[in-house]
Formats: sequence, structure tokens, C-alpha cells
Amino acid sequence: MALAGPSTQRPRGPEAPSVARRRRFQFLRRSHFRRAPSYAAAVGHEGAVRSLPGPGSGAMASRPTMGSFGVEGTDLEDVKVSKDRDGPSLFLRLPNIQNQSLLSGLAYCIASCSMILVNKFILSGYGFSAGISLMLYQNIVSVTIVSTLSLSGVISTEPLTWKLIKVWLPVNIIFVGMLITSMFSLKYINVAMLTILKNVANVLTASGETYFFKKHHGTQVWISLMLMIISAIAGGITDLSFHKVGYTWQILNCFLTASYSLTLRHVMDSARQATKSGNLNELSMVLLNNALSLPLGIILVLGFNEVEYLLETPLLRMPMFWLVITASGVLGLAISFTSMWFLRQTSATTYSLVGSLNKIPLSMAGILLFKVRTSMENSISILLGLLAGVFFARAKLRDSSQS
Repeated sequence: MALAGPSTQRPRGPEAPSVARRRRFQFLRRSHFRRAPSYAAAVGHEGAVRSLPGPGSGAMASRPTMGSFGVEGTDLEDVKVSKDRDGPSLFLRLPNIQNQSLLSGLAYCIASCSMILVNKFILSGYGFSAGISLMLYQNIVSVTIVSTLSLSGVISTEPLTWKLIKVWLPVNIIFVGMLITSMFSLKYINVAMLTILKNVANVLTASGETYFFKKHHGTQVWISLMLMIISAIAGGITDLSFHKVGYTWQILNCFLTASYSLTLRHVMDSARQATKSGNLNELSMVLLNNALSLPLGIILVLGFNEVEYLLETPLLRMPMFWLVITASGVLGLAISFTSMWFLRQTSATTYSLVGSLNKIPLSMAGILLFKVRTSMENSISILLGLLAGVFFARAKLRDSSQS
């Protein structure tokens, strides 16, 4: 008769269930670490996820909104996928802090508002006229930070292969155009009106989704989009600081933002297949977008003859100016990190509504800090646009829950 060693004996007695549960927990824990080797060194299970552009309704944010990927206007369906897909593989392990939902939401709001206000201060306050160079420097800062964190094992990113670059290049060209036109428009348009005009990108994106992807939107979504159009037109007519150059750049930015969202949705499956792991997390997208934008940015700096301005401007000899533009680059990346953290701590519903409500203090801060001349009619138009954004977010959530 074969003797069973102690390792093959099943525990008996009253302690058996707890022993079995403990062994099962240890096995699952070991299996989890094998699947995500960077978890122990870098990432908290509760701590992570876009860019979407973030802007338009299909992209994330890291900047998106600006900063490396913005999340403004992120499609909630994509958000849910991102949240489940990336799990714990993106974020630094955080200490056990109470009320992390409140803290992460506050950090996200501060980062997203500060990014736009700091860029406005650089372009209008300092009078810096090299928007492409500013974008290029911010992207260099983002690439440096993300690469350093990736090489040190703090975060996990996909390696940049030629196969992935070829798939992603069309998206990146639109991404660069989106950032540059945003810089140019921000120089001439006040922050509150810029926030309202960006809503037009949602209209274009929703129309594109219906036409290209046969996506159905409910009546409430279209009503909110119509309110966005009305508020943008009324705001432009009543804008006391109307500037046709700024509005032209912003209209172009809306088309590029919508194109970015739709193109991103079209190529994401191909991009995932081009990676070694079969997945493309948000930080990998941040690194990919910003790294690929560098050579194109250099070409555009030379093409727009910004080098001559950079050599002559006294701003580059001011240490404080370098501190401010470096901070803008860090803030751009902070939007990506804080939005991922906030989404991991809360639901897509809270994430979307806070993103929409966050535009209200941003608009007020833009008017007060930069002493923008406004009228009652213009203020009402801005308020209508902000409320339409909140209504749009709720309508999208309703559509997502019904589908």
C-alpha cells in the first residue's frame, strides 16, 4: 500500500475549512503575481485607470484634454472597458488612505483645471508666441517621466515596436494637430468660451459615431447636443473679446478632436494586436502618443519658423518661466494619473459627472483670474453650455445603461 506523505493529506477536524481557504487564497495570490509581475513593486489593486482624449466622446484623456491624454468627454463605454481591462497594472501602490474617492476626485479636478489655466497664463500672461514649441516641451517632459517610471519598474508600459508605430501613426498625426490647434485657440479665446466651444466636438463625434459606426443615440443625447450648439453660437455672438483667428483655430480643433476620437475607436483593435501582450493600457498610449509626437513637433517648429522667435525672446532666459512651462508638462501627465486613480476609486457615472461639473469652476476661474470682460447675455450662454454638458453626460449614461 502506498503511503501518503504529509503534503497529500487533507486537513481534518474543525480547522479544515479555514486551512483550505487559506491555501486557496495563497494559490490565487501567487497566480495573480505571476500574471502581473509589476504589481508588487508598483501598483495598488484599488488605485488605477484615460485619454480619453480624453476630449471627444471616444477618446481618453490624457490631455486628453491636453496633458498627454485628456479625459474630457470620455466615452463612458470605453471608460468601463478600460477600468476592467487594465486592472491593477498601472498605478503606484498607495498607502491605505481613508476617503480615497474624495482625494482622487479632488486631485483630478485640480490637475485638469490647473493645466488649462497654466497654459492660458503662459500663452496670454507671458505672451509666449511659440505654441508648437510649448507642446513639444510638454511632451518631452511627459515622455521623460513615463519612461523613467517604466524603466524603474514602477509602472508597466508596452514596448514601442515598428508594427505598433505603423498602426498608431495616423492617430498620432491627428493628436498633434489637436494639441497645436488647442494651443493656438487658447491664446486668443478666454477659458470660459473655450470650454463651451469644445462642446462642438461632442456634436461632431456623436454624428460620426452614428454615420460610421451605426451607433444609436437617444433623444436626450441629441437634445443636449442641440443645446451645446445653441450655447456655442450665442456665446460667440455675445463674446466681447471675440477674435476670429482664435475661433477659427478652435473650430479646426473641434474637427480634429472628433477625428481623433473616431480614428482611435477604429484602430484600437489593430493596435492591441500589434502589442506583445495583446493589450494597450492608458499609460502605454500616453507614452506612444507623446514619443511619436516629438519628431513631428520638431518638423513643425522648423516649418512655422518658431526657432527665430525662441532665439530672440527674453522669456527663455527667465528661470521662473522654465519652472512654469515644466509645471505645465507635469500637470499634463498628472491629468492622466489622477483620472485613472479617480476612475478606479469611483464609478463611471461619478467620473463623467464630475468631469462635466468641473467645467463650471474652471470657467469661473478663467473669467476672474484673467479679468475677462463679459456681459449678462454671454454669461447666460456660457451657463447654458455648461448645463448642456452635464445633461449630455447624464444622457450618455442613460443610453449606456439601457444598452
